[in-house]
Amino acid sequence: MHDVLIKLVGVKRSCALLGRVRSSFYRRRRPAIPKAPVVRPSPPNALSQPERTAVLRLLNEPGHCDLAVDQVYARTLDEGIYLCSPATMHRLLAKNGASSDRRAQRTHPARKRPELLATQPNEIWSWDITKLHGPTRGLFYDLYVILDIFSRYVLNWLVAAHEDAQLAKEFIEDAILTQGITRDTLTIHADRGGAMRSKPVSQLMVDLGVTRSHSRPHVSNDNPFSEAAFKTLKYCPTFPPRFGCLEDARVFCEEFFTYYNHEHRHSGIGLHTPASVHYGTHLEIREQRQVTLNAAYEANPIRFRRLAPHAPSIPELVWINPPELEVAANI
Repeated sequence: MHDVLIKLVGVKRSCALLGRVRSSFYRRRRPAIPKAPVVRPSPPNALSQPERTAVLRLLNEPGHCDLAVDQVYARTLDEGIYLCSPATMHRLLAKNGASSDRRAQRTHPARKRPELLATQPNEIWSWDITKLHGPTRGLFYDLYVILDIFSRYVLNWLVAAHEDAQLAKEFIEDAILTQGITRDTLTIHADRGGAMRSKPVSQLMVDLGVTRSHSRPHVSNDNPFSEAAFKTLKYCPTFPPRFGCLEDARVFCEEFFTYYNHEHRHSGIGLHTPASVHYGTHLEIREQRQVTLNAAYEANPIRFRRLAPHAPSIPELVWINPPELEVAANI
């Protein structure tokens, strides 16, 4: 409340004009009286200072310093010694800043952030497994999908009754042989699932000269292309809440991935189909699109505000986790 208003009309009138309670005004103006700290009396069963010192000395003995409190309590009790309860031991350790794990703990370095770059098809593949709801609650089918991150082309897919390492090995091997991949030219990225890190899959990649790459634990963004493909699948208007049987799931996926590869115009690759980018026909398609846009511009330039339109192009570089310098440059 302004002092000028109080001087002009008084406290009572000022409070009425401002809708304030006078008692609140006077209470705020009253100087604060510091309160004396409350001293809690020591309970009669509290340990004395010499007893606390003895307990800490016991816990920090060479034979006890690496043991849990309950272990020390039980061992000393077996020896006929009782100083205090385990809860009191924990409180004394906490008060003295020694309540952390008393044993030496192994530290794990942070997982390396995967940084993968593709400049053409068949350089970086991504694969993952997702669950499809079966006919009853608790019954799922496993959908394996492997795709090229540059073209977004689904190279192979498989619907199985369960996740299996040997099945995953055959699934990846089939895609590699179909695409005619030569040694030391391909990197396959996946998350850290059991099938992805299994011995059959790892040995296959070593035998075929394929570089392995894995996401960091609990970081789904490290495998964005597979996650995006699964979202496109499950947000499809015809995607059913449940599949009646394993064969129903396979029939649906056959139709969907045929559509996805050959009809779906993908926004991440200049509105081309994954198949056209993967096999190189997108260049001719883009030229034809540009011819159509040029004709439309010549017919009516005012509609385009006299700015010639350009057919969208595909990105030249496709990253999984671009380097920080690359991110800063783009910003």
